[in-house]
Amino acid sequence: VQLQASGGGLVQPGGSLRLSCTASVRAYSTYVMGWFRQAPGKNREFVACLRWGGMRTQYADSVKGRFTISGDYAAATVYLQINDSNPEDTAVYYCAVGGTVTSESSSYRYWGQGTQVTVSS
Repeated sequence: VQLQASGGGLVQPGGSLRLSCTASVRAYSTYVMGWFRQAPGKNREFVACLRWGGMRTQYADSVKGRFTISGDYAAATVYLQINDSNPEDTAVYYCAVGGTVTSESSSYRYWGQGTQVTVSS
């Protein structure tokens, strides 16, 4: 499975951005699509995930109420809508595919190349 993330860029504080991640093959409905991010000098951290079957979602506390994960199963694409951004959201954002709704990065088997999000005025 290959993952292609896109949509990153420069956004002002308080602004919005939508990231996309398209998989090379349509995953089984039990698969989970996740978003993680890594800021300079920091460890990779969980952002949000979505399980295709039932569209169950999970979010990191730091993004609840500001970020929304959604997906188009037919297009094998998951989205991350970023609203009310702040400088702490600056990071490379990665999408990944796993089998469990979890924040543990070790549970995700396939990873995309990442897309840079910079929040700055």
